[in-house]
Amino acid sequence: MGEELLIAFDSTQQALRAEMLLEYAEMEIDIFPTPKEITAGCAMSIQFFRKDLSGVREIIAGQNVEIRGIFGRNEEGNGYMEIHD
Repeated sequence: MGEELLIAFDSTQQALRAEMLLEYAEMEIDIFPTPKEITAGCAMSIQFFRKDLSGVREIIAGQNVEIRGIFGRNEEGNGYMEIHD
């Protein structure tokens, strides 16, 4: 279906809020443990498909959800890098 991306958070409250908003928008998401390579204050991340990136960003920005960042696998596939596009 496509490359998976992660949203990392600094608080569980913001993660749960984002989960609710994205599910309400009928985005296909999964709750995923925050990988140890990503420094974040919350152990919960949201995984989604790259094809939904613009919609996810629109919801996050429009609802003022505080996130640590959006991350994808690096080229080697052994770590993560922040997505800026």
